[in-house]
Amino acid sequence: MDIKEIEKRLGVVFKDTELLVSSLTHRSYLNENRDFHLPNNERLEFLGDAVLELISTEYLYLNYPHPEGELTNFRSALVNYRMLSEIAKRLGLEDYLLLSKGEAKDTGRARQVIMANAIEAVIGAIYLDQGYDVTKEFILREIMVELPTIIHDGAYLDPKSKLQEVVQEKFGITPSYNVVSESGPDHDKVFVISVYLGEKKVGTGEGPSKQEAEVSAAQNALKTNKF
Repeated sequence: MDIKEIEKRLGVVFKDTELLVSSLTHRSYLNENRDFHLPNNERLEFLGDAVLELISTEYLYLNYPHPEGELTNFRSALVNYRMLSEIAKRLGLEDYLLLSKGEAKDTGRARQVIMANAIEAVIGAIYLDQGYDVTKEFILREIMVELPTIIHDGAYLDPKSKLQEVVQEKFGITPSYNVVSESGPDHDKVFVISVYLGEKKVGTGEGPSKQEAEVSAAQNALKTNKF
C-alpha cells in the first residue's frame, strides 16, 4: 500500500499511518489474513459516520437558512452510500482497499456500500490523527463541495416523488412500477424493478428491497429521459 500516494489523494499527512491502513481494511480481508496486525475499519467507520454528520449539519445550519426538513434532505443526499461511494472513487480509495478475494469481485450496491463505509472510516482516522479542524477541512473540501450540484439538480428530492410530479405535470399520468426479477437468499435479496409511463418503460433499477429498487428505477428514469 502506497501510503504517500493515499495521503496525497486525501490531502492529509498522517502522524500514525496505521490508522489510515486500518481505515481501508475490510473485515473480509482479516478472514483470509489471520496474522494481519491491524483491526478492520468498522470502529473507525462508526466514529467517522458521527463526525461527518456533525460537521455537515453544522455547515448546513450556518450556511443555509432553509427549514429543518430541507436541511435534513440536503444532508441525506450528501451522506448516503451512493454519494459517498462516488466520492471515495473520485479520491481513488478503491485502489487501496484491503478486501478478501471474494469481496474484491463484488460489484453494484455491495461495492458501493464498502466504498461508502471506507470513506467514513477514513474520516474517523483523520479525526483521531489530526483533530476536528483538519477533519472539517477535509469534509468541506471533498464532500460539501458536492452540495451546490445536489441542490441545483434537485437530487435531494425523493426520486419517486420528483418523477411523479414531472410526469403528471407534463403527461397527466402516474408512473407505475413492476418487478422484473427477484433473486438471492432472504438475507441478501436483490430486486430489479422497471418504471413505466403507460406501456413505455422509462427506467430500471435494483436494490435490496422493492422500495429501494423503485427509487433506483425513478432515478434512472429521471437521468435517462428528457421529460
